[in-house]
Amino acid sequence: MKHRSLHDGRHDGLVPLESLDLARVSSFAGLLRAMEKTAFSGRQLGKAFDILAQMARDDSCRVVLTLSGAMTVAKQGKLVCDLIERRIVHAVVATGALMAHGLTESIGLTHYQHDESVDDEALFEKGYNRIYDTLEMEANLNDVERMVRSVLTENQPEGGVWSSARLCRALGKKLSELAQGPGILRSAFEHDVPVFIPAFTDSEMGLDVSTWAMAEALKRQGKAVEGLATDEVFDTPAPFNPFLDLQQYARWIGQAPRLGILTIGGGVPRNWAQQVGPYYDITNARLGTKLPGPRFQYGVRICPEPVHWGGLSGCTYSEGISWGKFVPPAEGGRFAEVYADATAVWPLLVKALFEELDSDL
Repeated sequence: MKHRSLHDGRHDGLVPLESLDLARVSSFAGLLRAMEKTAFSGRQLGKAFDILAQMARDDSCRVVLTLSGAMTVAKQGKLVCDLIERRIVHAVVATGALMAHGLTESIGLTHYQHDESVDDEALFEKGYNRIYDTLEMEANLNDVERMVRSVLTENQPEGGVWSSARLCRALGKKLSELAQGPGILRSAFEHDVPVFIPAFTDSEMGLDVSTWAMAEALKRQGKAVEGLATDEVFDTPAPFNPFLDLQQYARWIGQAPRLGILTIGGGVPRNWAQQVGPYYDITNARLGTKLPGPRFQYGVRICPEPVHWGGLSGCTYSEGISWGKFVPPAEGGRFAEVYADATAVWPLLVKALFEELDSDL
C-alpha cells in the first residue's frame, strides 16, 4: 500500500471551523456570522447572510425577489414591505395567490389559525379556505374582488390591455390612497418597484379579472345571465397580455450593471425571473442582435425542496449556470442554498441584514 502523506488543513489553506459560543453573540447579525463558521444548514444560512449583505451593499446591483408558497397567509408579507422600503429589493416576481392573500391584509382583513378538530367539509360550509394550518375566509376574497373590480373599472391601461405589472401598480396606487394597512403592492407602488405575476390566471386575482371581463361583455351585449349556456359564459377572454410583462421585465433587467436574486420557495416565479438570461441569448441567436446577456451574480434561495426529486424548485444555482442564468463562481458569482422552511429562517436572515446595514450608517 502506498504511504499516505497526512496534511494539516492550515497548510493547505482550508478554512477552520469554530465552536458556536453564544456568550460572544449579542445580535442576530453576530449569530449568523458565527454560524457561518459551523456546519450543515447553520453554515449555509450564515453564508446566505454574507451574500445577501454583499448584494444589499452593492449599489450597482438590482435585486429581484421571487416568492412562492403561502408567505402572506403565513404573515411574512411585512418582511417584503421592509425589503422594498429599504430599497434592498428592486423588483418582485410572485404567485398570484400570494399577492391575493396579501391584499386581504392591505385592506384591514384577517387570517386565522385552523382548529384541527374541525374537518375540511365543515370549513367549506362555513366559507373558510384552509392553507395548511391557517384559514382564509371566502368573505375576504370577495372583498378583494370588489377592490380589483373597482380598479379595473376606474383605470384604462395603455392600449386598453392589462398585464400583471400594470394591474399590480394600479392596485398599489389604490391601496396607497386608501391607506388601510401595509401591503406589498402598496409599498411597491410607493417605491416604484415593479411586481410581476407570471402565472396570473392561476390565482384568485386572475379569476377576478376574468369574471369582470365576462360581466362587462355580457353587459355590452345586453344578454340576460339566466339561462346562458357554458360556451356563452366562458366566451370572452380578458384584455390581458402576459407578453407585456415579459418584455417589461427584460427591458428592466437589461438596464442593470449587476443582478442579484433572492428566492423564497421555487415554482414559476423562480424560473420566470431566471430565464431572462436565456431569453437574451436566444434573441441574439434568432434575431441577429448583439445584446449583452444578463447573468445573476448573486443568489440566495430558501426552499425545502431537495435537488434529487428533479423538480425545478429544487434545482441548484450551479445547474442554472449550465443554462446561462448565473455568473460562474470562477468569474465572481456567489450563491447560497438554504434547505429550510422560509418561515423559520427568513425572518432571522432579514433581521440580521437590517441590523448590519443600520450599523453601517
